[in-house]
Amino acid sequence: MTRDEKSVSVRPDGSEERRTGGGTASPVVAAVAGSACISASAVFVKLSGANAGTAAFLRCALALFVLVPLTVRECRRVGARPLRYRMMDIGAGVLLGVDMVFWAAAVLTVGASVATVLLNIQVVCFPLLARLVSGTGLSGRFVLMTPLMLAGVTLASGAIGHPQPGSSPVAGVTFGTAAGVAYAGYLFLMRLGGGREHTVSPVCISTAAAAVTAAVMGGLWTGIDLNQGWDAWGWLIALALVGQVLAWLLITTALPALAPNVGAALLLLQPVMAFGLGVAIGERPTPAQACGCALVIAAVWYNSRTPRPSGGLHEKHPAP
Repeated sequence: MTRDEKSVSVRPDGSEERRTGGGTASPVVAAVAGSACISASAVFVKLSGANAGTAAFLRCALALFVLVPLTVRECRRVGARPLRYRMMDIGAGVLLGVDMVFWAAAVLTVGASVATVLLNIQVVCFPLLARLVSGTGLSGRFVLMTPLMLAGVTLASGAIGHPQPGSSPVAGVTFGTAAGVAYAGYLFLMRLGGGREHTVSPVCISTAAAAVTAAVMGGLWTGIDLNQGWDAWGWLIALALVGQVLAWLLITTALPALAPNVGAALLLLQPVMAFGLGVAIGERPTPAQACGCALVIAAVWYNSRTPRPSGGLHEKHPAP
């Protein structure tokens, strides 16, 4: 029996029922669980106490201990991923490594809650990149949303008003913006890569390339410090297994089975949950920053709604 035959069953009335996966878990539950895993990533980075380069490198390097065996198993089952797709995965992974280093730096400068919200700048960057590379038109909704999004980022960073003690608004918004731009490039290349037969291989290849990139970039910028205490190693292992492996496998499995508007709405739980987790570990964003985060989330929600009736390109994508 082929893979396609396994995914289709016939109802008693003769009509076909297509199943979205072999398991019984709801795609909605998987998407929510994946969003929760990603939301916890920023908290794990902060609690580890590791510098940006170390956190980014170990997040990817430790994840490979799980991803490599899963990839070998997948290749035995469906064959090797075509070379052109693997090259796309490597290019995407380089951008992912840059994103992770800058994002970890943003977490350490403006806090876990705000940094995760700032990463949503990729919602602006992704359509602009598609416009430059493939000539895809920009919707009126996107043009309306962009100024609101940028205003929300400015407020969330703490650049206006009095930021929370110990934060650095200018550095935070710079790192967060750089991370969002790199992440948009990662998403764009992963989309170009395609290849629906492989779900683990693209994640593994891009994660390996990200580990190398983070090692080089982090080594030159912050240094890679492997002399971490037991508590730090515990948080970094959790970051790799929960924030990199489990989160991406859950989300990449769930999203194809969901309507675009449903998937986008569920992924908006990421910044909301990250904000709550940041507050839970003692972060206290100012009222202006909280308003900025709310404005960013509202702008992303508006942009992620399913257009009528012509459809559109712009979707919400998960954070790293």
